[in-house]
Parts: sequence; structure tokens; C-alpha cells
Amino acid sequence: MAKDGSEMTRAPGVPGGRRAPAGAAVLREEKTEAIRAAVFAELAAVGFARMSIEGIARRAGVGKTAVYRRWRSKLHLVLDVVSAVAAEGLPTPDTGSLRGDVRMLLEVAARALRHPMASQIVPDLLAEAARSPEIAEALRAALLDSQQGVASAVVARAVERGELRPGVDVRLALDLMTGPLYWRLMVVRDGLPKDYLDELALAVASALEV
Repeated sequence: MAKDGSEMTRAPGVPGGRRAPAGAAVLREEKTEAIRAAVFAELAAVGFARMSIEGIARRAGVGKTAVYRRWRSKLHLVLDVVSAVAAEGLPTPDTGSLRGDVRMLLEVAARALRHPMASQIVPDLLAEAARSPEIAEALRAALLDSQQGVASAVVARAVERGELRPGVDVRLALDLMTGPLYWRLMVVRDGLPKDYLDELALAVASALEV
């Protein structure tokens, strides 16, 4: 009970078990996740420029106010979604060999890039990034910073095993791992031959070992 006699209810995630007055807006996680999923669907369907809060809310099955309680604009909503993807990052493989680690990373990256939504969303966001420094920075986190940490771990383990010399350029390693896939799948929009990932993994490992 509050000092003024009104009923109080515990607010989820509030440190110290503080309570919020009854009737205060509590953001339901299932609605938040529905909105995030709707953002991906809307980006794939209409692109960032034509995407609207109204369309997102309609697709998520919520009111516009539910969206605005969480994000103040569609830009901030997209940045949040992109940042969440960046936080998930790529798995760090540990197969016991450089070639095996590279092959696993290529498999994961190829699967992501071949997803129908990714094939539509990523090029559109990259085009928007040329006009928006905020989107550019968020994409940098999603497409570079998080993955560079994985590449760094792969290179470090290969150095420990004696497969690579110390001082290998991690950024170059990441470029070699992901650049050919992005070019083939997102720019040329060509398929991957049966043994392409195996051959690419061998080529990348061989290039780094020089």
C-alpha cells in the first residue's frame, strides 16, 4: 500500500523490488517481441523508407501507443533491433583447426545471408546507412564489431596451434571470410555450388597461412 493509500504493484525488472502504482504502464515482453518481429517483416516487405509505425503496429497486432511507449521513432526502433542482432553475434567455433573453424563460420554466414528476409533487408539498410550516420553506426556494430571479435578468437587459436604466425591482421581475416560470401549472395545474387564453402574455407586458410 502506498503512503497515499493507493494500491501498488511490483514493476518487473526494477532494482530493489521497488513498486509502481497500480495502472502504471508495464511493458509486456511478448508485445515487445511481436513488435521486433514485425519490424523485420515490414523492412523486408516495404523497406526502411516506406516503413511506418502504423504498419509495424498493425502487423504486430498492437496499437501505435504500444510502439511509442518503447521507441520514440521508427529510426530508434530499427536501431534497437539491429543492435539486438549485433549482440547475438556469430558463434565462436573451436573445431581444432583453422580450416574447420573458417568452414563453420562460412556455413553460418551463408545460412544467414541466404535467408529471404536478409536478402531484402541488408541491402536496403546499407543504402539507408549512406544517408544516416546513426544507421551506419548500428550496422557497423551488427556487421563488423561483433564479428571481428569472433574472427579474433579464431585467429588467436590458430596462432596457439601453430597454424598461423603471430601478428596476423584480424580485420583482413574477417574480410577474407565474409567478403566473398557477401559479394556472391548479396551483390551478384548467385547460388553457391556444392563444394563452394569447402573450397572457400581452404582458400581463406591458405591465404592467412602465407
